[in-house]
Amino acid sequence: MGEVLATGETIVAIATAIVPQQGSVGIVRMSGTESQAIAKQLFYSPGRQTWESHRILYGYIRHPKTQKTIDEALLLLMLSPRSYTREDVVEFHCHGGIIAVQQVLQLCIELGARLAQPGEFTLRAFLNGRLDLTQAESVAELVGSQSIAAAQMALAGIQGKLANPIRELRATCLDILAEIEARVDFEEDLPPLNESEIIGQIHHVLEELSRFLATADTGELLRTGLKVAIVGRPNVGKSSLLNAWSRSDRAIVTNLPGTTRDVVESQLVVGGIPIQVLDTAGIRHSEDQVEKIGIERSRQAAQSADLVLLTLDATMGLTEADLEIYQQVKTNHFIVVINKIDQVNSQELEQLKITVIQCLNIENQAIVPMAAALNQGLPELENAILNAVQAGNVQASNLEFAINQRQAAALSRAKLCLEQVETTIRDQLPFDFWTIDLRGAIHALGEVTGEEVTESVLDRIFSRFCIGK
Repeated sequence: MGEVLATGETIVAIATAIVPQQGSVGIVRMSGTESQAIAKQLFYSPGRQTWESHRILYGYIRHPKTQKTIDEALLLLMLSPRSYTREDVVEFHCHGGIIAVQQVLQLCIELGARLAQPGEFTLRAFLNGRLDLTQAESVAELVGSQSIAAAQMALAGIQGKLANPIRELRATCLDILAEIEARVDFEEDLPPLNESEIIGQIHHVLEELSRFLATADTGELLRTGLKVAIVGRPNVGKSSLLNAWSRSDRAIVTNLPGTTRDVVESQLVVGGIPIQVLDTAGIRHSEDQVEKIGIERSRQAAQSADLVLLTLDATMGLTEADLEIYQQVKTNHFIVVINKIDQVNSQELEQLKITVIQCLNIENQAIVPMAAALNQGLPELENAILNAVQAGNVQASNLEFAINQRQAAALSRAKLCLEQVETTIRDQLPFDFWTIDLRGAIHALGEVTGEEVTESVLDRIFSRFCIGK
């Protein structure tokens, strides 16, 4: 990817999702020195419209040889440096669907543009100084956001709320390094180094790094979401729970056991956290080959889930089959759901709770009474889930930013280096030893924002982008 900027090639890609009959507009985006020249060969604008930057032109896209009209479209011209990539950028806003945008894309390629690699527009924005690396990563996170909280967190990254404080910490480390290196070269000509001040500055940087690292788990949760599996015996109300929770009829509900033969999925958002809910086939002994496959998939889904909802039937109590299922899907992260509480009295329910606690030995685990068919108990279930992941108060307003895994790894290295500097100072080692780990911390902090980054890291980051971004 490092060769892209050097060659000055013009790149092109479809910048919108193209699904037949699902979108009214399709955008083809070009970036590079030949963008405007290629566009002028394709786009005919009637009247006296002039090609000015950041103005929208109305017209027709025509085949440059046959002059056959391809589409009626709008053209947006954004000249360097006032564009996303800081290069000349042209966008054709065509009618939605597949045919028109594919024809426009192919014509751009025939006239000299090259099909863009995944994330290449944003890569050019980074290489040309339009974005730093944290902002570039936040662009991908914004596009892939599954909840409002995740989108707001990504937008905070684009606005520099992570990069700016990281740069300040790096500047502090650079200042410390300059002070120490000056003493190495000119110690006799300078006043003694104020070690307590240096230690105070390093301590401040370490505190800030700890604060940043504490956001990693929450950030990962908001980005990737939580996988929740509903498990239990047949006919305990798992499908009714899924339907009530998702406010749909995703799962078939009958009085016949074994209705659900496969894992049924639904996507929800709870407290700003994306949740993938898996309604699994009732786990029991069965001779039906199709049902047996579904049951095995249920076990696998439960084992791969972040959280298991062990669902019981209040009218049946805690059965041997329930205990057997509990042993099969036993995990540190589960909630007991007692369903059909509308069919028992309060004394029976309380006695069942006591039995569950004693038999499963789960004094500190959440037990949520529900009547899923009547939509009762859903708020309590969602609160229990948020408490289980220790994210009951996670809101975008409370989360100024959150680091991703790559950033967390770099910041952890910086923290280790600075902790080693503290050890070096305490051991009264020469100044040369101080500078080794300080440089390591400065390099690691630079990796976060992109001042220090290798081509392989860029390839790994931008290969995860969609092609038109």
